[in-house]
Parts: sequence; C-alpha cells; structure tokens
Amino acid sequence: MSEIVSLFTIFSPHLSATTLRQLSEIVFAALAMTGSLTMRNISRWTQKGGSYRTIQRFYNTIIPWGTLCWVFFRTHLFDPESVYLLTGDESIVAKSGDETYGLSRFFSSTLGKTIRGLAFFALSIISVKKRRSYPMLIQQIVRSETLPAKEVAVSTPSETKGKPGRPKGSKNRNKTQVVLNDTLKQVQSMLKTVLATFDGVLSIRYFLLDGYFGNNHTLQMVRECGLHLISKLRKDAALYLPPTTPYQGRGRPAIYGKRLKPKTIDSKYRVSTHTKGNITTEVYQITCRKPKRFPDPLNVVCLLKTDAKTQETAHVLLFSSDLHLDAETLIDYYALRFQIEFNFRDAKQFWGLDDFMNVKEIPVNNAANLSMFMVNVSAKLREMFGSEHPGFGVLDLKARYRGHKYLRETLKMLPQKPETIVINNIAEHLGTIGAIHYTSNQIRPG
Repeated sequence: MSEIVSLFTIFSPHLSATTLRQLSEIVFAALAMTGSLTMRNISRWTQKGGSYRTIQRFYNTIIPWGTLCWVFFRTHLFDPESVYLLTGDESIVAKSGDETYGLSRFFSSTLGKTIRGLAFFALSIISVKKRRSYPMLIQQIVRSETLPAKEVAVSTPSETKGKPGRPKGSKNRNKTQVVLNDTLKQVQSMLKTVLATFDGVLSIRYFLLDGYFGNNHTLQMVRECGLHLISKLRKDAALYLPPTTPYQGRGRPAIYGKRLKPKTIDSKYRVSTHTKGNITTEVYQITCRKPKRFPDPLNVVCLLKTDAKTQETAHVLLFSSDLHLDAETLIDYYALRFQIEFNFRDAKQFWGLDDFMNVKEIPVNNAANLSMFMVNVSAKLREMFGSEHPGFGVLDLKARYRGHKYLRETLKMLPQKPETIVINNIAEHLGTIGAIHYTSNQIRPG
C-alpha cells in the first residue's frame, strides 16, 4: 500500500484529498482481490473507510482520467530516449439488461457478429523502444437511435437511382474537405484532447489505426490534427501506379498509370526478400494513387507472401500519408499497433472492463477509465517488482498484493506483532502463493 500512496502523490494537484484516498484504496483492492471487479466486490477488499457507499461516491465523481494517465506516464513511465507513436482502437463489451447508458448493438470482431453491449474507443501511447502500449484516454461511443446497426466509417448522402453517369451541372468536389460522421468527430475530439495534454513534452508524428479506418475521411481527420496516418487498405483496393508516358504538352497531365497488381509487381519496386520455412515474403514500396477516394498520393507498402510448396500467394497493403517513411519502419510501426489489443485484454481479464455493473453515464465512464488506468499502474509495479524475476506478470503481481492483504488482516488478530524481519519474510512467502514466475526460498511451510 505504501508504494501505491507514493506513486499517487503526483495526483494531489488534480484530485481532492478524499478522492485521492479513495483511488488509492480502490487500486490496492483491485490488485489484491479475486473475482469480478465490481463496486460490491471492491468494498469487500478495501480497508476501514472503503465502504460500499464510499465506493459509490467515488464512481459518481467526475475524474480527469486523461490528465491522470498522462501525469502518471510522464512521471513514472516516460523514456526520453524512445520514439513514441499514438494509436487508437475500439473495443466491444457485451452487456445484458436495458438500462445501461449507451447500450446498443455493435459488431464484435472477436465473435464475428453483432452483439448487444457497449462500445469504447481508447487512445494509447506506444513506446517503440519498449514495444509496449500505455493507455491515455478511453471514451464510450454512444450511438444515435437514427443510425443503422453497423455504422460505416464514411458518411455519404443517400442518392436515389437515376441515369447512369455524372449528373449534369455537377462540379468537382474537394476531397480534402470531408464531412465526418459522429464516430470520427468523437475520435478527433479525443485526439485533440490528448495532444493538448502533451504540451510539447512529447512529440508525436504518427497515428496508427486498423484497416476499418483506412479511408480518406479518417486520413483528412488525422491530418487536421497535424499527424500522419498509418493504416491498412483492403486487399482488393484499386491502386494506380505513377504514369510512365511523358507529357505531350496538351491537356491535363496524366496522374494515373497502370493499375497495381500485387501478384505481378515490377521488381524495381522490391525493397527486401526473406524466407522462413516454406514462406517467402517480398516487400514492395510504391507511391500510388487511389482514384475517387484519396485526393493525394499514398505511400503504399505491399507484403507479398508465397508458399514454395503450393505456390499460393497472399498479400497485405499498408499505407501512410507520409511519403518519405521507409517500408521497414512503416511495417514495424503498424505491427506495434497491436499493442493496444493487449491493453484491452488486460483491462478485461484483470481490471474489470468486462465485469462492471454500473448503468449510469458517469459511473460507466469511471469504470472503463479505471480499468485502463490500472494497465499503466500494473506496468509500473511490474517494473518495480519484476526486475529480479524475468517474466513477472499480472498474476504474479496480484498474488503478491493478495498475500500482503492476508498478512495485514492476520496481524490485526495477533495480541503482539512479530519483529519486522519476521513480518517481511512472511510477506515474501505469502506473496509467492499463486504466483507463476517466482518463488521464495526464505521460508518453507512446516
């Protein structure tokens, strides 16, 4: 508990003394407890002063979670020698009932179908050096009743069918001036909020998103925030190479060449080739255009994989708005995007993102942000306690704090406390019960 209090002293300018004390108690309970991380269960694992009503008051308090995550990261996790990226992703939490705020039907990529639940969008900082993601902010996506069950990323007005071809009198539209849908507006607002909190301390150039956001509307939204987008295109995307014929001096200069065929790309665009087992991977980098969708050229990297036995091929198309980013770096950065999935995994498995039973707006927001905040706290504690134990994980961390909780409750029942060295040895042993990656040799059970 003492290390938690010392880590959280940096929050005193941003939280009241009461809220800070409640947060410390809840974090200690979350680290020690078993079972679901609900308000009722948290109150069972807190000490005196952590009643159920106290936990309710905390969950109904408006808390600046974005500021807390940034201050914690800047003080305890920031490495000035590392390059940092920004990534975002959506996660779906299944919920039953009818009264939870924002409850609707969302498509779950994990289950492969539309389910009834809540949707949350999170932004995280990725350290290229440590190859780890640190959550900064998470917000609930509340769908309007007028929107369809599956909202598309690009909002286009509905048009009635008429004569084929371009309507008479229509003019060219500026594709850099786009109308964002509600989801992209919310993502842009979150992005601007997070960038504003950095206040020049952290320099970010790239924003990573999965293939669902690989469209022009998202690209223009990210560019408005001063960042470059790294994402993925559909494998059947219509891309065109630069023109090879010289300008003849008449008319508008051509900007489109031949269509890109990933399986027969010219070898002059090949960057590297490597073979692992029967799979040969060829990396190509080309500046392409995508007509009718993107107004500007894209830095496209094609990964073409070939099976030596069956000669079957498969390819992936990554892209960035930064035309000067090299292929290997682009591939490496996009691969790091998956680190946010580990944030969601830990938040759901250990820190209550799947368990909370709150139904009102403020408690739901606090429950989701607390679960992602715990990802950062556990990352710091694992650095502190896991330096001597390689592979020290979340289960080891929870076993340690659970052992300390049991020891603290046992000492309250003793008429006289043992010596400090004995207490430390017992605590060390109890912390190994249920742990995976380390054991204590100081005390053996009789």
